Amino acid sequence: LMCSCRRWGGLVQAGGSLRLSCAAFGFTFDNLNIAWFRQAPGKEREGVSCISASDGSTYYADSVKGRFTIASDDAKTAVYLQMNSLKPEETAVYHCAAGSQPCVNIDSDTFYYSMHYWGKGTQVTVSS
Repeated sequence: LMCSCRRWGGLVQAGGSLRLSCAAFGFTFDNLNIAWFRQAPGKEREGVSCISASDGSTYYADSVKGRFTIASDDAKTAVYLQMNSLKPEETAVYHCAAGSQPCVNIDSDTFYYSMHYWGKGTQVTVSS
């Protein structure tokens, strides 16, 4: 139903860029909110970014503001996370999810566990 996919590969040098895609097959995101999460070994889950398919509003974690961009395609079948100026500490498993909770609540357990659709995680490794 959904796929968390790398467009440019999951291994990148520090300062480099990657684009991840979250694709919906057989349906559109419509009024759903699409979020990207990441989790590294020994660290808590972090809400990275979120976009509302209904109005296009976006959310970014403070740590990625100015470097990451989230966007949906015109057909509302895919959401992309463009990650620029990547840092080694951002090495993690990244995954996307879709649900109805407001993006502002991305870091809450309620938001995370209320998501209806999930994509498989993808490993992103940023080398130093």
